[in-house]
Amino acid sequence: MKISSVSEMRALDKTASEKLLIKEELLMENAGLAASFMLFRECGINNKRFVIICGTGNNGGDGFVIARKVLSNGGLVKVFILGDKNRFKGVAKLNLDIITKLLVSIQEIDSPKADLMPEINNCDVIVDALFGTGLTRDVKGKYREVIEIMNLSEKTVLSVDIPSGVNGDTGQIMGIAVNANYTVTFGLPKIGNLLYPGYGLCGKLSVTHISFPPSMYNADSIKVELNSPPELPPRAKDGHKGTFGQALFIAGAASYFGAPYFAASSFLKAGGGYSRLAAPFSIIPFIAAKGSEIVFVRQKETPSGSIALANKEKLLNLIETMDMVVLGPGISLDAETGQLVRELSRKINKPLLLDGDGITALSEDLDILKNRAAPTVITPHLGEMSRITKKGITEIKSDPIGIIQSTARQLNAIIVLKGPHSMIGLPDQRVFINMTGNSGAATAGAGDVLTGTIAAMTGLGLSVPEAVQKGVLIHGLAADLAAQEKGEDGITAQDILDFLPLALKNDREGANIADRSFYSKIEII
Repeated sequence: MKISSVSEMRALDKTASEKLLIKEELLMENAGLAASFMLFRECGINNKRFVIICGTGNNGGDGFVIARKVLSNGGLVKVFILGDKNRFKGVAKLNLDIITKLLVSIQEIDSPKADLMPEINNCDVIVDALFGTGLTRDVKGKYREVIEIMNLSEKTVLSVDIPSGVNGDTGQIMGIAVNANYTVTFGLPKIGNLLYPGYGLCGKLSVTHISFPPSMYNADSIKVELNSPPELPPRAKDGHKGTFGQALFIAGAASYFGAPYFAASSFLKAGGGYSRLAAPFSIIPFIAAKGSEIVFVRQKETPSGSIALANKEKLLNLIETMDMVVLGPGISLDAETGQLVRELSRKINKPLLLDGDGITALSEDLDILKNRAAPTVITPHLGEMSRITKKGITEIKSDPIGIIQSTARQLNAIIVLKGPHSMIGLPDQRVFINMTGNSGAATAGAGDVLTGTIAAMTGLGLSVPEAVQKGVLIHGLAADLAAQEKGEDGITAQDILDFLPLALKNDREGANIADRSFYSKIEII
């Protein structure tokens, strides 16, 4: 499913109206119909009391349509307008005029507490039709007060298009935002519907295409979409360990035993065939005690206990026989090891995944990434993304899609920006938003499990871009399965690692579900 920006949705609306003759009146009618359907199904309408709070734009117009639908289905409805109702124009004004003729109770909000609170206290459901996706500045004054009243009411809330106060392009909260139980978004989900914290305020999220044809809502020009990777190829019944990929993990340093273990072990747990771990010789016995299936390649050490530069030529010779190289988990910030990372990255002619300290080492010379011929994957968290882009974390959050797109293009690399609903950016500007995973995966070592999972997907027969998509999805699904059994609190990287086989099993068994809705968490109505 494609995901639109606010400006892309405006363009789609304009195309539908001007070129396809699906006029604004019909688009607004369809939007209101879908929202009223959700109310009917989830809350019931007949003899229920509804308060519909409308702003003075088209989001308010959607609210007027909902009011009419509620009335026609036997509901008791009161409409409150925040702002001057003389500002309405076009189809929003048309729908205001209609409900005025129908004698629906309409009141402008002068004092939120005096005007709104008594009605909210006596209603069953609130419809939030204040702002939609058009909000460009922080919510203040009466608008803030109204949202506070809604959030404190403990009533069921349905938001129209996006919870009011959520930025439609970033998911960030503009001062304050409605905490909805249900959100119906129109045309396509907006980026702000899918990214946290906005996603967490949507409640149950549904989308209606409001009569857009597939040629519009699946257009190639829309570069952002849900992460729904292709099916895994069937596992070869007569395969051997080499059939399912060989990966080399260059990882670990004194006091960093977990990262190399989780990275190399997850390759095997996610279906990979042959996992080699090049680590400092002094830490190998400790890792081998837990990960005996790993094949170890002893590395000379620096005085601080990290991998020495002297290992470079032997590593490059070994890499010639590998299908993929993972470089960086727990490798430390030792200056000599950082030099090794940079020199290896220049020479490695196989797919390369850089993580953790490897990303930090390469951030000193990004031209190395730009000049690589073989595919490159980097998996930064926000702090590492800040080091790569030389932009602050706040700036990245203010335009995450745009920054991922520009950085992936400039570096000619696939970027996985890790976090809640991780984002995968490809050099061709496509961005995939991943919907699996939960807050329990915010734990030490989880990113190392991700690196091995991605590498395993190449061993199972996917191209590197497809492997990244599938690896991110499977990693999140393993975390979801762990949370289902244990709860999100206290999940460890070991738990995610242990659930990787079950995640793959679920993925393979669900492969025949054409719309992949069991991953998307978004209902189409």
